[in-house]
Amino acid sequence: MSTVSLIRAGSYERQILRESLETLLEPLGGMAAIVKPGDRVLLKPNLLTGSRPTKECVTRPEIVYCVAKMVREVGGKPFMGDGPAFGSARGVAVANGYQPILEELNLPVVEFHGKRYETVSKEFNHLLLSKETMEADVVINLPKVKSHVQLTMTMGVKNLFGCVPGKMKAWWHMEAGKDASRFGQMLVETARAVNPNLTILDGIIGHEGNGPSGGEPRNLGILGASQDVFALDRALLEILDVEPSIVPTVAASMRLGLCPELADIHFPLQQPADLQISDWKLPASLVPIDFGMPRVIKSTFRHLYIRFIKEPMKAYAGR
Repeated sequence: MSTVSLIRAGSYERQILRESLETLLEPLGGMAAIVKPGDRVLLKPNLLTGSRPTKECVTRPEIVYCVAKMVREVGGKPFMGDGPAFGSARGVAVANGYQPILEELNLPVVEFHGKRYETVSKEFNHLLLSKETMEADVVINLPKVKSHVQLTMTMGVKNLFGCVPGKMKAWWHMEAGKDASRFGQMLVETARAVNPNLTILDGIIGHEGNGPSGGEPRNLGILGASQDVFALDRALLEILDVEPSIVPTVAASMRLGLCPELADIHFPLQQPADLQISDWKLPASLVPIDFGMPRVIKSTFRHLYIRFIKEPMKAYAGR
């Protein structure tokens, strides 16, 4: 049975947040159950953009600070990384107020580089994932609770799309075309390949409406954690009263048998019903799964993708 730990948490003040995180992780055995001495631990926040630091559309630096400290205290070696679609991980982090914690903790920030890894689904073996992610000893996924104009919601599974190096994201959009269901399945296969050791969801302040960056902050007062990213995402939808079938990542994880039924999830602290939000704002309307590139550029991009990436990799996998 998957365990999802949920609590009320209302502050990003370091000491209070640290106590909240310790309470949150206690049912999972604490950080010592996740990280062993000497482990290289990737902290994977949502570093979407550096242009809207007051809109709460990235993981708060206070979350990363406290988790990094907890990792070091049990003997782990934390480093931070992400694959923003535009800009560097360090540049986007600094624009969102991360510089003080990076200096205080001397926390390394890595830029992601692509490499082909075997996935459970042979259909997606030609897609590249981050070498830095896949070769870490431990991956701690640190997403933000947000609405999303392409995928309805973005939580733990969607945050792992950041483990695809920034420039490669366009190829993934080419693979899916405008098919949100197929794109959701690719994201689920990414999450299954990365297999994060722990996901801690930042829902103290979420981002609702036309996310992932065009919406508005929303006080939720929630922290969630699990070693099962699919179960955690499902629990959050229950809290926000969002139908799972309209969220492509959750729908795909259920279809593939990766997401447990709500009745099969163990909630050792608070239940989703204890944290209910009845008026969470979803996007006003959904937009197609693509990068919005001009048609001529998109056509050229698709040709190059099929010619030099998709077909050669599929041929290689079939040997």
